[in-house]
Amino acid sequence: MSAKASTPTDETMRIDRLLVYLRFARTRSAASCMIEGRALRRNRKHVQRVSENVAIGDVLTMMIGKQVHVVEVLSLPTRRASSAQAKCHYRELDH
Repeated sequence: MSAKASTPTDETMRIDRLLVYLRFARTRSAASCMIEGRALRRNRKHVQRVSENVAIGDVLTMMIGKQVHVVEVLSLPTRRASSAQAKCHYRELDH
């Protein structure tokens, strides 16, 4: 049996957890509501399940309030941190 070596590009994270870690949602329940309300797209496709995985390089389009945010995931955080630290993990594309 051969085991596949894990590389940084193989890393993924559940989208509901990522939204909380990046401070786009306060809780995973709020992230779930965003997904169920079809206010979130990953790579131009609506996210169907809260358990979908996000990888580095994915582009997220989200409707938060009356604003549309388009961000590219640069790295996956290991925990929820300050907003300044969270911004290091993504790049805004809509400005």
